[in-house]
Amino acid sequence: MKERPILFSGAMVRALLDGSKTQTRRAVKLQVQHDDSWVGGWKIVHKRVTQALLTFNQLGGKPLGSDAAICPYGQPGDRLWVRETWRGVVEISPPGQAVEHDVARYVPDRQHCRRVEYAATQAPDSEPWRPSIHMPRWASRILLEIVSVRVERLQDCSQTDAICEGALHIRSQAWDREHFPAWRYLFDEAVAAGKKPPIGPSPVEAYQALWESINGAGSWDANPWVWVVEFKRVAAC
Repeated sequence: MKERPILFSGAMVRALLDGSKTQTRRAVKLQVQHDDSWVGGWKIVHKRVTQALLTFNQLGGKPLGSDAAICPYGQPGDRLWVRETWRGVVEISPPGQAVEHDVARYVPDRQHCRRVEYAATQAPDSEPWRPSIHMPRWASRILLEIVSVRVERLQDCSQTDAICEGALHIRSQAWDREHFPAWRYLFDEAVAAGKKPPIGPSPVEAYQALWESINGAGSWDANPWVWVVEFKRVAAC
């Protein structure tokens, strides 16, 4: 079993915490090296990698041989520890004085940190936050175990898959105004109540907007190959 870090936004962290997010899609990055001395060399490499993906997909995502080893996020049974926006609270009191704490701009290690705070679940304030990319393993509060891995085109994402991606958690008032001004109802409230969803963007449309907010305009229409990593949350250690 291997452990690897993985980045998630605040909305997706909240979806992970309440158990509604059980999938993530990440673009397949083809390792293509162009060699001017080898005419058409890049095409051969591209074809080889694409064929490996197709073979992997035809195997149903089973970790069999080298086809499964090309997934950078791991194989079933491996674990992913979540990196999110955070900050450490450290003791700043001089010796012999009352204990006082403050938000640290730099937290050297766990020993110096009295408490970890997370932007996804912390009330907004004016204190600084540390980017998720700088979160160390000891500060992570969410651990995921990979259940399955498969390869597919991005637009193969179904409505159910989009819900498992946490699409119902991406909305805030600002998000609604920017992306879905006509969406006056909350899709997830209807689903939770067992009612027919109201008129408005579907989960796939919500996920499409989320994908493009991360990967840029037109990235959904490009319909790239993606890794579909399904997981379950396990106790953090």
